[in-house]
Amino acid sequence: MWGRAQLLVLLTALSAYGDDVQSDDSQLRVGRSVDIFTRYGYLSLSMKVVPRNDSNFLFREPTIDVFDDLDRYVVHPVKVPKKQRRVFVGDFHMEFCDNVKQLVQAYFRDFSFERLENTWRAFTASWSPETLAKNLGINSSFVQKEHCYVLVRLARFRDSVKLSKIPNNVNLMDVVAREIDKIQVGDVSSVLKFIRKYGSHFIESYVTGNALYQVFVFRRSIYLQIKERLKTQGISHLDKLELGQYFSPWFAEHMGQIKVASGNHTVEDWAAAKLRVHYYIFTYPTLLKIHGDTQLLTVLNDLLQNEAILQMGMKTLAPAFKDPAKRTFFIEVLDNFLKLWESNL
Repeated sequence: MWGRAQLLVLLTALSAYGDDVQSDDSQLRVGRSVDIFTRYGYLSLSMKVVPRNDSNFLFREPTIDVFDDLDRYVVHPVKVPKKQRRVFVGDFHMEFCDNVKQLVQAYFRDFSFERLENTWRAFTASWSPETLAKNLGINSSFVQKEHCYVLVRLARFRDSVKLSKIPNNVNLMDVVAREIDKIQVGDVSSVLKFIRKYGSHFIESYVTGNALYQVFVFRRSIYLQIKERLKTQGISHLDKLELGQYFSPWFAEHMGQIKVASGNHTVEDWAAAKLRVHYYIFTYPTLLKIHGDTQLLTVLNDLLQNEAILQMGMKTLAPAFKDPAKRTFFIEVLDNFLKLWESNL
């Protein structure tokens, strides 16, 4: 792996080519390219993946057309007749996390950027403990000590798009082809210039919609007890009362807020009012209240609109390089700098 000095060189090189970026080409579309170095650690500022105050955007990362005529390879989900539709079109799941690192990994589980080992860091490397806690809906004291967590999430899928393939003989945009012609094997700066102009990865797939999520914090002994119980029985074999008790103030050390991935205040207010358990003088919010409740799920099926990015897959721009030697060199340079970014930022 190359050292910190090379990282500083890359930062300088990328800045030097900044004027060539077409920042007005900001569209979420499969096949378009993204330079993940530009905002590595800050991608949550340009992709709606966690609640933000400026909630009127979905995706504002600059993207560029690199490949030509990809429309025939774009796959959309088959439309289901209204009579055959489910009560809720989406996914409900919970993930057990032994520590805060696993918790963040779990939140970004459905984001995958090729050759980047820890995709979640592309979004969170800049987050302070306070920002992390705010985005996850828990008190900051529970991200700075040893705790265990369960992430519960209900995701409503609205739009799903993917590329079936990128053929070996895919055509390139003329300007991209000319830039690749200029790359010299062994000349790192020529690769960096290409990445800055035309990106490092292309969007292969994405799913958009919205989601509710809640983090429960447990002491390790209680956490292991619940984890083993659900592992042996499965959530479907537990009655609603027993499941609700595990995720209540009597078992949890801390119960996080019910958050909305898009930050939609209308949905937040609805969740605060409707997803609340009343027990004598106690009252607390819990996302587990929706489990098996078709009435609540029906309401959420309409309430959760197309306002956040729930899943995304990116591949490197290696298919753009027809010359095997150039392709190998591009991957080598990209690999080295991705490792630098992950270890130094």
